[in-house]
Amino acid sequence: MVNSTTTYQSSQTASTTSSVPKNPKVIVTMPAYNAAKTLLKTFEDMPKGTFSEVILVDDCSKDDTVAVAGTLPIKVVKHPHNLGYGGNQKTCYFEALRDGADIVIMLHPDYQYDPRKIPEMIAPIVEGRADIVLGSRFLGGGALKGGMPMYKYIANRFLTTTQNTILGTDLSEFHTGYRAYSRRFLETVPFLRNSLAFVFDAEILCQAVYFGFNIEEIPVETRYFAEASSINFMNSVKYGLGVLRSLMSFWAAKNGLKESPLFRP
Repeated sequence: MVNSTTTYQSSQTASTTSSVPKNPKVIVTMPAYNAAKTLLKTFEDMPKGTFSEVILVDDCSKDDTVAVAGTLPIKVVKHPHNLGYGGNQKTCYFEALRDGADIVIMLHPDYQYDPRKIPEMIAPIVEGRADIVLGSRFLGGGALKGGMPMYKYIANRFLTTTQNTILGTDLSEFHTGYRAYSRRFLETVPFLRNSLAFVFDAEILCQAVYFGFNIEEIPVETRYFAEASSINFMNSVKYGLGVLRSLMSFWAAKNGLKESPLFRP
């Protein structure tokens, strides 16, 4: 750990991270579901001048998320029916790539993660050190301070330890919803084959390791409050089991025991 950041570089890396343009096009994507109460505050705290475009993908919200988004200078894509968190991300990234993004950020519009960290999120990619940057709630010990429920804390620690063991990594957290990806990464990994559910987040990091991409973390503060979206207990259990299945799939593919479409270029 150096200066409160950590970097993981896979031993499978086939090549160094590709350089991005001197003035990269940074697109912030927001996978939204019932975010009407927090969207404006999230947008207002985003440091202007650090990104080129904002794309909000609404996953058939039941509140006024789309109406609020329509008052902001952002691109709004509305799903005609609910696809799920993973399905929402697929649309986010596909739209961002289609709009010419060099760097794609995922920022939840529920104000749980600090939008002011955008410059720090993109710096490792701009500087060529990484293709993925994770905003970790555990660097600096901010998870519990921010109000993370104890059962989520324990589950996160267990799953992260298991993932580090199987994947051969040394990350402080795999389950953050604040991420930045290079265009090269999103054009390489077959993320459209991933789950439509929450486990999408775990699958795409398994793919990152499998295909040999560099991952860096920065510390971020998080906030837990009534309006912030959160996975309920039953969905958390389903997510945990999905994470373990993704690790089994990774291990089998890596050792040539069973092919998986998630790890087929």
